[in-house]
Amino acid sequence: MAVFPTKKFRGAGDTNTFAARYRALMARHPFLLFGLPFMSIIVAGSFVLTPATAVRYEKHDRRVRQMTREEELGVGKSGRRVNIKDEYYRLAAKDIDNWEQKRVKRLPGEHDGVL
Repeated sequence: MAVFPTKKFRGAGDTNTFAARYRALMARHPFLLFGLPFMSIIVAGSFVLTPATAVRYEKHDRRVRQMTREEELGVGKSGRRVNIKDEYYRLAAKDIDNWEQKRVKRLPGEHDGVL
């Protein structure tokens, strides 16, 4: 039975190329030539992508902002100042026991729910 050599045959033309030298060094130092560049790209990518992510959140913060209590009460109204106590007394004075049900007008072609 023949014994096969563990070293692969490399022709004379392949011994002086960059790929051949890199392959030989890779066999001796795999972390330095593969692992370290890979890890450095991961770390550098993290530092590069951090400002891009920050821009995304800053854009969101510019669109959505905190409103004051006066702005909340005045949204959609034509400048009428609202006081919580006045609104409470105004609603308390209404007669809530005397009411009648009214149907809402439907759009043309919309099903009205009547059987």
